[in-house]
Amino acid sequence: MAEFRLPKNSRIQKGTTHKSSTSGRIKKFKVYRYDPDSGQNPRYDDFEIDLDECGPMVLDALIKMKSEQDPSLTFRRSCREGICGSCSMNIDGRNGLACTTAIEDIKGDIRITPLPHMDVIKDLVPDFTHFYAQYASIKPWLQTVTPEPAGKERLQSPEDRNKLDGLYECILCACCSTSCPSYWWNSDKFLGPAILLQAYRWLADSRDEMTGERLDELEDPFRLYRCHTIMNCANVCPKGLNPAKAIAEIKKMEVERII
Repeated sequence: MAEFRLPKNSRIQKGTTHKSSTSGRIKKFKVYRYDPDSGQNPRYDDFEIDLDECGPMVLDALIKMKSEQDPSLTFRRSCREGICGSCSMNIDGRNGLACTTAIEDIKGDIRITPLPHMDVIKDLVPDFTHFYAQYASIKPWLQTVTPEPAGKERLQSPEDRNKLDGLYECILCACCSTSCPSYWWNSDKFLGPAILLQAYRWLADSRDEMTGERLDELEDPFRLYRCHTIMNCANVCPKGLNPAKAIAEIKKMEVERII
């Protein structure tokens, strides 16, 4: 179960109970609520949702809570198809996407909190500022020194293209990084599983010509080597990716260029 971090000098207060107006198949949700601007401590609000009048996913339940019971409930969402990563949160102790997590798959009451060990902007919305800054630091775009071929794209073989499978699908939802104990304690220095997977995506790209420079940037006791292969990252990735494997490949590249 992922560790959840409260704001400093705060404790969970008793919240509000929102009951369903119908008497069908009722599911109870315990949802984390926190507004830093209010000056009040965090709390859990209880919501009751009639599953016969709700879609099958946790995100459907959250939308129903906001639409019918408490319009102040705040969360991110966009595509509803597991593509954008906006609705990443901790659901019953496991990081995941609310839009692809089925209510029926979770037994008993469902507790929903923001992603662990990130500052909270409001309710279920974490602050991604530092996470995105780390992403920008790896220069996630194709870098070349040779002139672009006249009238055509930079080509690569099907075999080289296949090396990017399992890397380019990352949606930067941060489920993996916020499940990683090493990232919890060293997020100021350690890039974390998501960003390192993205870094390897460009190292593995046959069209990129800055491999040495990219490896130089990662060669650091904290930026890369805080990974201890705990594997939480692979266990929670909603796209089925394996950031730990990508990190191991980067470490291998670092060693091979020395040898």
